[in-house]
Amino acid sequence: MNSIRKESAVVAVSGGMDSCVTAAIANEKYQLAFAHINYGQRTEKRELKAFNDIADFYEVKERLVIDYTHLSKIGGSSLTDKNISVTKANLNNKATPTSYVPFRNANILSACISWAEVLNAKAVFIGAVFEDSSGYPDCRPEFFSAFEKMIDLGTKPETKIKIETPVIHLNKSEIIKKGIELNAPLHLTWSCYQNEDKACGVCDSCALRLRGFQMVEVEDPIPYKNKPVYI
Repeated sequence: MNSIRKESAVVAVSGGMDSCVTAAIANEKYQLAFAHINYGQRTEKRELKAFNDIADFYEVKERLVIDYTHLSKIGGSSLTDKNISVTKANLNNKATPTSYVPFRNANILSACISWAEVLNAKAVFIGAVFEDSSGYPDCRPEFFSAFEKMIDLGTKPETKIKIETPVIHLNKSEIIKKGIELNAPLHLTWSCYQNEDKACGVCDSCALRLRGFQMVEVEDPIPYKNKPVYI
C-alpha cells in the first residue's frame, strides 16, 4: 500500500513551549519544516539548542536558522538590549512589557513565508498566544488575518499559504494539557528570558509557564533557580 505524501508546512519554532505544542499540532497533518530566528536575544544559544532538540524529536530534516542581527541593532527590548533590565513578572500587567521586540512576529513571518513559497508549503504555523496580546500587539488574531492578506498580494499568483495559529485562543494551562495529550516534548523546551542554565522563575515568561503547570498540577520538567507559586 502506497503511503500518501503529506503536504508540507513551515513551523516557526523558537524553542519555547507554545511553538513546541504548535509543532505537535502541525505534525498531525503536515510534513514539517522548522524555522528558527536568532535575533540577539539573551538566551539565543539555549533557544537554538531547544529548537534542534525539538527538531530531532520530530525527525525534521528541513531546518532553517536565520540570523536577524538587525533586531538587536534596533533594540528597544529587554531581550535584545543589555541596558534594559528584564522586569520581574507582573501577571496583572496590561501595558506593553519591556520584553516586547518591536514587530518581531512580522519579521519572523516574512522569513517563513519566503521559505514556504520556495518549499511549496501550504501553511506557516506560529505559536502566538492571544493571552499575551494585551502586552504584545503582534500576537493579536487581527494581525495574522491582515498578514495573510498581504501574503496573497505579495507572492506568486499560484502561491496559497495559510497562517495557522492553533494555540492563539488557549491559555498556558490549556497549551500544557494539549502538549501532554499530543506527547509534545515539553521537557526539551526553554522559556526563560534571561538564563541559559536554570530558568530564573521570575521573568514574565517563566511566571506564565510555571502558573500553567501549577494550574494543571503537573511538575514542570525543566530546571529552575527559583520556583515561586503563581496561583
